Amino acid sequence: MAMFSHRRCLVAGMAACKRLNYRRHYANVSELASVPQLAVHSQQTAHDQSHLQTIHHHLHKDGILKLGLTFSDDTSSYLQQLIMNLHRHHSHGLPITHSAERGWFWDVRPSPDSFQSNNVQARSETMEEFPWHTDCSYESAPPRFFALQVLQPDRCGGGTLSVLKVEKLLGLLSASTRRELAKAQFEITVPEEFVKESHQRVIVGSVLGLYDDKNAGNSSSSSSSNDSPPVLRFRDDIFTPLTSSAEAALAELKSVMTGAEAERATLHLTAQMMPRGSVILLDNGRWLHARNEVKDPARHLRRVRWDARKLKAGEV
Repeated sequence: MAMFSHRRCLVAGMAACKRLNYRRHYANVSELASVPQLAVHSQQTAHDQSHLQTIHHHLHKDGILKLGLTFSDDTSSYLQQLIMNLHRHHSHGLPITHSAERGWFWDVRPSPDSFQSNNVQARSETMEEFPWHTDCSYESAPPRFFALQVLQPDRCGGGTLSVLKVEKLLGLLSASTRRELAKAQFEITVPEEFVKESHQRVIVGSVLGLYDDKNAGNSSSSSSSNDSPPVLRFRDDIFTPLTSSAEAALAELKSVMTGAEAERATLHLTAQMMPRGSVILLDNGRWLHARNEVKDPARHLRRVRWDARKLKAGEV
């Protein structure tokens, strides 16, 4: 029965993909064209100085970059070497661990009964929709960058990665809301599966802030805070406002985030736009991301996060 359901899913998914491509062809071309792209033809490219400079440039200028690997790399060796060399040559911080039990890399795939950390199922291990968020919003020093490598795209029409530039989102908020979001008046709960220290299960911080380059988690400063744009951390289900003004500001943020203007500014990167071998690199504080429901139980991405930076509240 399970095999039949999976086969039916794939057949339905291929038909849905054809309809999706027909309906959204021009939108996809426009959305993909707005994302810088780079083809990678060899694993050894991760050691090439001009390649490293190009990636470093795009991450700091645009905060987003799509790579297309033209070779098989199921162990993510290229990605590991890339980050290590960005650390050596461009002062990026090293990757951070996901939890007390899990190291640098995390497999993003449906897993109903075998969990990667603390014997608790992470949201990324389900097939459920995952609304707007930034990674590690519960960390005092969240990673500045993260990457997702596509090992198996969703073949059934689901699992679309959506991204929204924080700068555009902030332009839709009132000045008073931005001021409140920049205050350390939000309690943030560490999800059980990502607990690293048993005594640290809650932090208090701001939603909006600036990267504190003087306290970069694993690296020296690569840019001054004076020219750094505001950055956001957010995940609705773990944030609790501690004051009435914080509650009102959070409500406005969530309303704007799901409104029509934010939707028009959103880029939807479908499985057709992110085939096997695609790698998306994002500035975690400058881009929100989300995904819709996963429909293919074999969908498999691999994630790594690096360059931890403390967020400074009250200076935006």
